[in-house]
Amino acid sequence: MAALREAPRAGRQLLGTASRWIPCTATLRRCASTDATPVVPDIEHDSGLATPIVTREEVKITDPRKRASRRNYELPHERYRYHPPKYDRGPLHPVQPPPSSDPVARNFSPGPFNLPRLKQTYHSTTAADIMTMMYQHVPPGTPDKPERIRLREWDDSSPYMKNRPKRGPRGADVLFPLEKNITWQNIPEIRAVHLAMYMPKAKKNPDHITVGKAVLRTITGVRPEVTTTKTSVSQWGIVKGDRTGVKCSLYGDQAYEFVDKVIHLVFPKIKDWKGINGTSGDSTGNINWGFEPQDMLLFPEVEANYSLYPSKMISGCRMTLETTAKSDRHARLLCMSLGIPFYGKLVD
Repeated sequence: MAALREAPRAGRQLLGTASRWIPCTATLRRCASTDATPVVPDIEHDSGLATPIVTREEVKITDPRKRASRRNYELPHERYRYHPPKYDRGPLHPVQPPPSSDPVARNFSPGPFNLPRLKQTYHSTTAADIMTMMYQHVPPGTPDKPERIRLREWDDSSPYMKNRPKRGPRGADVLFPLEKNITWQNIPEIRAVHLAMYMPKAKKNPDHITVGKAVLRTITGVRPEVTTTKTSVSQWGIVKGDRTGVKCSLYGDQAYEFVDKVIHLVFPKIKDWKGINGTSGDSTGNINWGFEPQDMLLFPEVEANYSLYPSKMISGCRMTLETTAKSDRHARLLCMSLGIPFYGKLVD
């Protein structure tokens, strides 16, 4: 029985040794698989330049404001409500700010409700006259003049001077804007009017602030803002932070209306008034002048109710006419064309 059990084992050993001596022919063997696809599917045969251009009309962007307006019921206060975005993030952003004419817009300003006479005269007559008077003919093909270097370079004598910003102008810390020739694109016009009153007596008697606010609000129609002193002056008894003045600003049509009123109703009533000093200006296109306390009573709104304002508590006012001009010469030209005279030496 034991011999029968060993027979299969001996047969397997004989077959294993015999298979080692089987001759094999030298042939090439293909290692690559034949199941792989001949074309790689990740490679695109079409070029991206052949892709059709998507127009703005084909882009469908959900407008949250329109979706909110189509809602038949009002959302509760804790739910989302449409608010115009605080910042304009470009034309491709899904949420676009509404135009300024929309009452929902953040920069919405109602109006215009009227057309100021001075503004109408400016657009119909004054602007064309200024452009014609300041016209400078340049033949076609004339090369542009090289720009003058206004900021000085460092001489690089020290390694610490590398990568430094350019040095400021000589004699001043501020670089004033350059005056450009007047064309149809940059005709100077009125941008804003700023009024300010300074009342040092308001520290002892706060009623001066009340009277100043009432006068400014009456002649401008704008709510004034109380100002405080920036520095302390011991000789005047003023401490930093004291409420000693009021100010306000007018823009757009209100500025034109106020300048028209000053030119045609206030200036003619001032006795022995020569005009505005020719040296007035800040070299950036803004003209400044002031009104004496007795001149403030010549405004028609104050003159009609003269008894309502204590004359001894009304202080003078300084006025700044802000224009789009880049130099005092162009700003003075605009003022003279509107009817504001100047006297003395004109300093540009």
